[in-house]
Amino acid sequence: MTALLDGLRILVLEDEFLIAMDVEQICRDDGAADVAIARTLEEADAAISSSAFDAAVVDLRLGNVSTIPFAEKLRQDGIPFVFASGYTDLTEIASSFPGASIVGKPYSGEDLVAALTAARKNKQR
Repeated sequence: MTALLDGLRILVLEDEFLIAMDVEQICRDDGAADVAIARTLEEADAAISSSAFDAAVVDLRLGNVSTIPFAEKLRQDGIPFVFASGYTDLTEIASSFPGASIVGKPYSGEDLVAALTAARKNKQR
């Protein structure tokens, strides 16, 4: 059976080091060829400026900073993404990104991989 993320390059925007490392391992275990971790919006901007990504996992908030503008940039660039969030009020996401994949923290590896796969399939339509 082929891994769902086989050969993909994934960007992970996550400020919590242990969560970022966990997401990286989940993606690699499911076949991702490369996983880049960005802990700030500046690092994320630099990453997408210098490399091509097949998908991204975006933490909804980095400390007190919203990642909505970065997600909008991903959408404009045609990079499918999944929001990861520990917040329960996701009204802002629902209105700005209808149909966006949101994985609640804590999440399982299966949930994350399924959401990334769905985001990629939805983008290709």
